[in-house]
Amino acid sequence: MTSESVRAIAFYLPQFHPIPENDAWWGKGFTEWTNVTKARPLFRGHYQPHLPADLGFYDLRLPEVRQAQVDLAREYGLYGFCYYHYWFNGKRLLHRPFDEVLASGNPDFPFCLCWANENWTRIWDGGDSEVLMEQTYSEQDDLAHIRWLAKAFHDPRYIRVQGRPLFIIYRAHKLPDIRKTTAVWREECRRLGIGEIFLCRIDTGADTLPPREVGLDAAVEFQPDWWRLDPQLGSGLRLPQFQWNDLRFYLRRKLFGDDIKAFSYPDLVNPISNRVSPDYLRFPCVTPSWDNSPRRRRGATVFIGSSPKLFQQWLADAIERELRSERTDKLVFINAWNEWAEGNHLEPDQLHGRSYLEALRQALQSVDAR
Repeated sequence: MTSESVRAIAFYLPQFHPIPENDAWWGKGFTEWTNVTKARPLFRGHYQPHLPADLGFYDLRLPEVRQAQVDLAREYGLYGFCYYHYWFNGKRLLHRPFDEVLASGNPDFPFCLCWANENWTRIWDGGDSEVLMEQTYSEQDDLAHIRWLAKAFHDPRYIRVQGRPLFIIYRAHKLPDIRKTTAVWREECRRLGIGEIFLCRIDTGADTLPPREVGLDAAVEFQPDWWRLDPQLGSGLRLPQFQWNDLRFYLRRKLFGDDIKAFSYPDLVNPISNRVSPDYLRFPCVTPSWDNSPRRRRGATVFIGSSPKLFQQWLADAIERELRSERTDKLVFINAWNEWAEGNHLEPDQLHGRSYLEALRQALQSVDAR
């Protein structure tokens, strides 16, 4: 068996184009690039801003951009994208890129959807928790939602597990009656001729029961795993490279707050790689790095010491564990393809170029070699 049996899927953020709601909430022309370009280093050695290289400051309304992303992803062995899907009781946000992918049939690249079922708040620009678009749930909405999703499930590019369309819920515990929701979805998919569907949740500390006990088939790990992260990992990182006599960093710390949470990326990789798997089906996830300071005016979380080499090691371990598993469908998720304002992106930047993409390819090939 080779790594070709493992499908590497990257989470994909569609926030790189303007929409009327963002224009109203944050100003005309707001996109994720707005946050990215205003970022500044907050301590000595802090890598910010992350600026794009090969693909530039793209606009996802352009089919040429979407094709260029796929060409790059396919070149380095990525199997598909998992698009974030924003559904609020029939109202969708940031949907144009995926709608055009679905309607046009291009790019010809596998995809699935992850429902980001959280309230839409001002956290996009680092503001407070003011709710701008609230999630509400009902049986009527469950039916409307799955009927819309059926259009995507019918697409031959849609990623399947055990022959069934894969759909992920970001915060499954927020559904008031998840068993009822999943039962409605499954029955309606059978009625629509889709057949059985494969439902996953993102594992969080709020999920206390195995997936099958709440009507789901499996779980997906998410990294960084905040709920299980050892608080001691960051205890020794007090940003010693910060120089209080450097006026630039002093003023930035005063502006952004002194409550930066700094963690060690090497310490994240090593314990996670050795973690015992749960007694239910859960697909692993890795992340190339993490730094959400572009989105946070205060309370940013930064992982220090990430590198393509460490990312390759972590990913290769995850792939090898999947290959040793007995399940026939083997998936590894990567967070993320293009989360630029959270510092976790496979897309090339001006510092590392294509190094993280090359690490992806090398991880796949190294498992083959072993």
